[in-house]
Amino acid sequence: MRTSNKSGSLLPHSEESPFYKIQGVGNMEYSISPMVEEDRKPIIDIFNYYISSSYAAYPEAEVSYETFDVFLQMSRGYPTATVKDGNGEVLGFGFLRVYNPMPVFSETAEVTYFISEEYTGKGIGKSLLEYFEEEGKKKGIKNILASISSLNPGSINFHRKNGFTECGCFKSVGKKNDRVFDTVWMQKML
Repeated sequence: MRTSNKSGSLLPHSEESPFYKIQGVGNMEYSISPMVEEDRKPIIDIFNYYISSSYAAYPEAEVSYETFDVFLQMSRGYPTATVKDGNGEVLGFGFLRVYNPMPVFSETAEVTYFISEEYTGKGIGKSLLEYFEEEGKKKGIKNILASISSLNPGSINFHRKNGFTECGCFKSVGKKNDRVFDTVWMQKML
């Protein structure tokens, strides 16, 4: 298990366990552990919220609960995470995944994470990012990339505040709900 200080940052506790316990903003306690089958419904419900209400998730229509299997397949061999409160309620999730399957890119991963809307701004995203950085380093990851819709300035700002730099932009490559958007690529070197 790992614990954290009051700012939500992770502090090492035991190298044997991928489980993290965090004391977040406002004395909110939550844990981070690998995604498991029982997380399927709440994870997809969170993802579907962002599909229907924002440009943070790229699909135009809500996805089925089988998409959880796609997430697990995409992240095979990489860290996954579910954030839960003390009652076991899922507050968010995320995973690292392959950036490019060619071996020369094996030290680079792409990050995906979503936090329940009512729990954003409470340090959970920062804790998830720290978790992925720490667990990614153990897997030899030296670069984390984030692909972000240009219509999602909150995510761009979050990543900028957490050490990412903009490294590229693909112009007008996405179209969701009849709105064309760019994908902004951001990078953090570990």
